[in-house]
Amino acid sequence: MFDCELTRERVMNTIQPGAKNFLNLSIDALVQYALAQQEGVLAANGAFLALTGKRTGRSPKDRFIVKDAITEKTVDWNERNQAIDNDVFHRLWNKAQQHLVKKNLFVSHLAVGADARYQLPVTVITEKAWHMLFARHLFIRTFTEESAPGSWTLLNASSLKLDASADGVHSDAALILNFTEKKILLCGLDYAGEMKKALFSVLNFLLPEKDVLPMHCAANEGKEGEVALFFGLSGTGKTTLSADPERYLIGDDEHGWGKEGVFNFEGGCYAKCIDLQKDKEPVIWAAIRDGAIMENVVLKSNNEPDYHDATLTQNTRAAYPRDYIPLCVESNQAGSPSAVVFLTCDLYGVLPPLAKLSQEQAAYYFLSGYTALVGSTEVGEGSGIKQTFSTCFGAPFFPRPPQIYADLLIKRLQETRANVYLVNTGWAKGPYGQGGERFSIPTTRAIIRSVVSGEAASTEYDLLPGFQLAIPKQLSGVDSYLLDPRKNWVDKEQYPLFQKRLIDSFKENFKRFQVSSEILNAGPI
Repeated sequence: MFDCELTRERVMNTIQPGAKNFLNLSIDALVQYALAQQEGVLAANGAFLALTGKRTGRSPKDRFIVKDAITEKTVDWNERNQAIDNDVFHRLWNKAQQHLVKKNLFVSHLAVGADARYQLPVTVITEKAWHMLFARHLFIRTFTEESAPGSWTLLNASSLKLDASADGVHSDAALILNFTEKKILLCGLDYAGEMKKALFSVLNFLLPEKDVLPMHCAANEGKEGEVALFFGLSGTGKTTLSADPERYLIGDDEHGWGKEGVFNFEGGCYAKCIDLQKDKEPVIWAAIRDGAIMENVVLKSNNEPDYHDATLTQNTRAAYPRDYIPLCVESNQAGSPSAVVFLTCDLYGVLPPLAKLSQEQAAYYFLSGYTALVGSTEVGEGSGIKQTFSTCFGAPFFPRPPQIYADLLIKRLQETRANVYLVNTGWAKGPYGQGGERFSIPTTRAIIRSVVSGEAASTEYDLLPGFQLAIPKQLSGVDSYLLDPRKNWVDKEQYPLFQKRLIDSFKENFKRFQVSSEILNAGPI
């Protein structure tokens, strides 16, 4: 029943023989192993359900980068990019190896980056079968018997609990990136998204030197080859809006943009499940089936998933390969975009549902990364919703100084003349918790249709004072009163007060950036 058994030396010569290694197992075999090892259960929809314990999201305080000759002067060291000594890394790597000596290991030779010119091979080693199933879904499947030259190694010792004081870390878990040795170590972390974002961070460090902009965005393509990008933090709509029944999916979360066009970093999707509904998100609903993974989803008594139950976390997840999406771009890459969308979830309810940005405004809002934290993606965020500014719409994953990524964005926009839009998927008619209502998915889909069809590029615009944003006078399928936040508020006298609060927040946050006067003046006043 279980195939591809190999000797341990064949897989990783630094771990001594002791148990079995399984190379490049199929989806079915990995599910069988995960069930046999009691790592989770099957739900009625056929998906494998795993629980990740106390960490139901990423753990940023436990993430480190080895500080050495490569990274010392190139990484933007801060609370997100924490330095760790190379000696500490080696001690923990050896500790993980000893921990895994007598365990079954699951191994796959995979890759990240669909464009062969920039592709990064990676050998993934996990002790849990469902973690390998996740890697098989989310990364690009190369499946050779030997690791490729220059391959990175990702070692996931998920059951190894650390001693913070003795091991030189902050808790019982750690994720460490070592750029010199091309290694990623995870200890004590069951949340599978940590593996995906670790490799995303690696590409975000490496690709700017190759004149490629790494992006925390989704991408899809129309039937005529027109490409759209969707930037945004988790919960703002990247996966939902890119999974369009009328367009071809490239990817839902991580891409690179070079002179030749856009390419996906991944081979699968990692969608939020909370409040998932078949009629509103049919593509995602159908993809959660045999072989897919669900994380921390509560099951009903009949074993059906209850997507509305947030007992364990708001950050319930599903992972599945791209080929579970009926319409996807087979090559996993495409040409340059004609439309770039910044998705923001505005809690104040003062931003319009659509605004067309100049290139200077694009740089300003890209560096600002204003949105809301929705669904406790990180450990310690709590269950509420709160405002945040996340540079490049993904601050935790970008090791270099943010201006490097902003400069590359402007370069790509100047080369392609792509239209850039700010789309508010958050609140209208008032603030969150004070009478406001969140834009419905059908309304936002109508907004996006106007963008990808080209209607938004040619319609008439008014100027929204304060934010200096160009807002459309009308769009097909959208009530006109929703397009101007000054008009849709229930208590119109309160709008200027909340507008000023948000503008003040933008100005305070932007003090940390050194930019040209053109970009600075493109912000709200």
